[in-house]
Amino acid sequence: VKLAVNGRVRGVIIEPNRTLWYLLRDKLGITSPKDMCNGYGACGSCTVILNGRPILSCMTLAVECEGSVIETAEGIADAHHPLIDAYTELYAMQCGYCTPGFVVTAKALLDRNPRPTETDIRDALGGNICKCSSYPAHIRAVLTAAQELWEKQEK
Repeated sequence: VKLAVNGRVRGVIIEPNRTLWYLLRDKLGITSPKDMCNGYGACGSCTVILNGRPILSCMTLAVECEGSVIETAEGIADAHHPLIDAYTELYAMQCGYCTPGFVVTAKALLDRNPRPTETDIRDALGGNICKCSSYPAHIRAVLTAAQELWEKQEK
């Protein structure tokens, strides 16, 4: 399978029954996608952006990703996206296990809707579960990042 992950084209030999989550973590060493629900697609912690759309990597076969562009939390952090600082400054995490999934989902939202409302954010993040219940902080962080992106765009 040949795919671009965080801006780098990678070629990986993978069994046809393996998931994208497995490919990213076990073959490429990208640790941000988590698996809180044991591969049932119920928690959002494994979310990555695939060709501009947030998807559950635990529910996607790696072989289906041939030629795709994938973005993970590592790529978002490397790009110095305002979400990273907002999440840090506003304490939008407690244990941090769910944070990569939330950040990736939020980034996909901001890519398609740079001026989201609180309702938009709640809807977008609705598939992500946080066991520590830091949900209000996630919303504040996304609103803060959106504002920063908007201010940069206006300059």
